[in-house]
Amino acid sequence: MKKTICLVIVSMVSSTVSAQVIIGNDVGSASNKTSVLLEFAQGENKGIILPYTRKLPTSAAEGTILLDAENATTARIKYYNGSWIDISGQDANITIELAQQPDTNQVTEDTNAKTIIGSDNSVADGVLVLESQTKALLLPTTENTDNIINPSPGMLVFINKTGAKRLAVYNGSKWSYWEAKN
Repeated sequence: MKKTICLVIVSMVSSTVSAQVIIGNDVGSASNKTSVLLEFAQGENKGIILPYTRKLPTSAAEGTILLDAENATTARIKYYNGSWIDISGQDANITIELAQQPDTNQVTEDTNAKTIIGSDNSVADGVLVLESQTKALLLPTTENTDNIINPSPGMLVFINKTGAKRLAVYNGSKWSYWEAKN
């Protein structure tokens, strides 16, 4: 309940001000605060959980990232850039986790509900929409995915380790790593 109240307050403040939002503490982790719209506390060994979807959206905004749970035994993390691209590269069985998530057969989803950070409105269709031409999302960081106890399907983190900086996504079964090539 306490987390829900905090999220509502952050959402209300964010919808009225185009400012940076830090989740986890009041300092964050970015050294260049002018380039960050949303960031997370450093050293928490936690990640951001992508939304689970039982049906891929047909008109998603480019840049959408989600956990495709259309088939609970072959779940994969995907992003949209005009077509859906699999970024986990492997199936995961999330039947148990999916049973704990709301189902449209059990609850009525408010398809217009969304939180927008960085603007008063957005045409993008998403649960959390970051709107900025000059600022970005700074992912939660950890030195190693082994430091994350009981990762949840759909988890997304940045590995900040000397010689091994990369994006990591957890599809419910295994971590997949995306390393930048210069």
